[in-house]
Amino acid sequence: MKPLDGWFEAGSHPDDYEMGADRRTTYDGTASGTVQGKHNGSEGFGTLMQVFDARAYQGQRLRLTGYVKAKAVEDWAGLWMRVDSASGQVLSFDNMENRSIQGTTEWQPYDIVLDVPVESNNIAFGLLLAGDGQVWMDNLQFEVVDAHTPTTAISLEQSSETRQLTESPANLSFETF
Repeated sequence: MKPLDGWFEAGSHPDDYEMGADRRTTYDGTASGTVQGKHNGSEGFGTLMQVFDARAYQGQRLRLTGYVKAKAVEDWAGLWMRVDSASGQVLSFDNMENRSIQGTTEWQPYDIVLDVPVESNNIAFGLLLAGDGQVWMDNLQFEVVDAHTPTTAISLEQSSETRQLTESPANLSFETF
């Protein structure tokens, strides 16, 4: 698979997964991002992700929307988003585990809504797959929503990796390689 500009591979067992661009399976345009288990018994999870500076969204509620397709997902998959402080403290998080994608599905819209507190430093997001199968994501978008839009946040302690932050999310249509 081709690497995607602006995206990187991570997870608890990223070597058990193939990740990158797929030019054959798309929702819109000429490419999508995909995560696929390499062999029966893929362990942990793999994620195709990116991290960007939170300054433009501090003090606001942010919605990530996107389309996901799944093939033979045996454990679970989902879009995810996490908001971190400068010290690496997780301020808000959702990985769709409580409404996970399983089995085989056609393209479906999904969203995640999180508060971005004023002390936020960065926002990480992506698509994760735990176990065997394959998932694709396409047409991701971010938008600020009002306080009447409920959040999808879940409680989970997780440390943040230190990475060079980009000013804003990039290559959300998966067209740049």
